[in-house]
Amino acid sequence: RDVERSRGLGDVYKRQALVVGVDDYEQCPLYGCCNDADDIANILSRNEDGSPNFSVRLEKNVMTKGILRKLIEECFSGDSDVALFYFSGHGHIDSVGGYLVTPDFSEYDYGVTLQDVLSIANNSKCKEKFIILDSCYSGFMGRINSKGQSTAVINEGVTILTASRSTESSVEMNGHGVFTALLLEALSGGAADILGHITPGGIYAYIDKALGPWEQRPVFKTNVTCFTSLRKVIPQVDIGVIRRICDYFCEENKELEMDPSFEPTNSPYVNHEVIKPYADPKNISVFTDLQKLEGIGLIVPVGEEHMYFAAMNSKSCKLTSLGKQYWRLVHNNLI
Repeated sequence: RDVERSRGLGDVYKRQALVVGVDDYEQCPLYGCCNDADDIANILSRNEDGSPNFSVRLEKNVMTKGILRKLIEECFSGDSDVALFYFSGHGHIDSVGGYLVTPDFSEYDYGVTLQDVLSIANNSKCKEKFIILDSCYSGFMGRINSKGQSTAVINEGVTILTASRSTESSVEMNGHGVFTALLLEALSGGAADILGHITPGGIYAYIDKALGPWEQRPVFKTNVTCFTSLRKVIPQVDIGVIRRICDYFCEENKELEMDPSFEPTNSPYVNHEVIKPYADPKNISVFTDLQKLEGIGLIVPVGEEHMYFAAMNSKSCKLTSLGKQYWRLVHNNLI
């Protein structure tokens, strides 16, 4: 799965993003949406290591419904691996449905309908389609009201992430939307997995934990068979260390026995007498990897609180449940 979801990460020509921020509403101006758009465009354009990520088209203060609709059509045109549409601005909902509001709005004609946005994404030939909305009532995206029933029609390959439920406003604070501020933190690494991949599921989990039950609630809807990375950051532990996990544990349920020779600070002399086993360079190298794997939650010492004491007292270490998952990924050549 990790091999699948990283496909196209460095191929900027196959990953396109339209980022829109609108502040200039004559009757009810906003103050953070263009800031949102600037920062989202910047962070999506490159991965943390500087490699290209999305080819981003940044549009601020799109004044008319027609222009916004045209931009969305162009975003989801072609056959890119990934197409992403982000919008920060006013949203509106009425008895018919929801809207992304443009500055030329009038009563009964508020802007581009959420249903139109979804239909464009549903019909797109791009392999993965993402819609991220920081606007009031954006949680209505993906719903159709018909004869008193509310149904969701999301085609395969489409993922929706919105700032709030269909009944809630989206809040601005300190020059950013609250949702987008958390989204930026997530894309900066807060939502990264052990390998450094940031997926929509990870982003939602990060934002969901940050917003309490009395605040606006993000909405996540998807119809995919695997998660695609939206950005990659430098992992806490080099992938080479993780791939050596099967060298240290021959089976996922086996423990690795240690002794004082694994601990680099273990002196070979006590009161001028040689004490064995003392620090061994080969075992020290293994122990260095084990400590890194412990730091990301893949292994734990057995019978001791710290790896140091497990080594000095000739105890063992074992894989955690997460460690067993990554052991299987390495064992099956999936990472």
